[in-house]
Amino acid sequence: MTSFPGSPKILKGAIVGVDVFNPVASVAVFQYNPAEISRTIEPQYSEAGGGRAEVLRLQGPPRETISAEITLDLVDQMEAGKAGPLGGGIAGHLAALEMLVYPKSLLVAANQILLATGTMEVIPPVAPLTLFIYGWKRVVPVKIGTISITETAHDPGLNPIRAEVRLSMTVLTYNDLPPTHPGYWTFMAHQVVKETLATVASVNSIGAALGEEVDLFSL
Repeated sequence: MTSFPGSPKILKGAIVGVDVFNPVASVAVFQYNPAEISRTIEPQYSEAGGGRAEVLRLQGPPRETISAEITLDLVDQMEAGKAGPLGGGIAGHLAALEMLVYPKSLLVAANQILLATGTMEVIPPVAPLTLFIYGWKRVVPVKIGTISITETAHDPGLNPIRAEVRLSMTVLTYNDLPPTHPGYWTFMAHQVVKETLATVASVNSIGAALGEEVDLFSL
């Protein structure tokens, strides 16, 4: 398909699992950006004390949950002779999403060896740092809540070629992670960007209310 010459280049969203043991196993770039993203923000008010001066005190950043529906479709590519990674349709792309919540097989095997040799303490599996990237102004560390996959079409070998994926995620903040964790500073950077956007928008809104064009910043 030939796109209109004046069309802007579209930045694709992604979910990236940062794993030092297998850095490319959990990189899921969206084939099509979600048409809709639902976000729920729940303020975290402090419950310490009961005085009137405490009623609006915040104990940290709000709890934010994100829901998104992603479409994966290989039908158009199949017309060009493409069969997906290892000829498995979109199975590889689905696997990249699913691996975000799987313990690594090498770690599972290592723990089994430790148990077999009588070791009582095994290595607890830790999920990779997962980043939800939807534009460069929105990069947040998240914890996957649920991944719901509905496969709606398959090739003759029963490989999935079309699927709808529904994701629910909880944004991890500096209250959830230690300062030594890279996700701590990823969220801090996200909040700084959000504060900057809010300031720019507020200044412009004040100018509009006064009937003047105020543009102190440009992004």
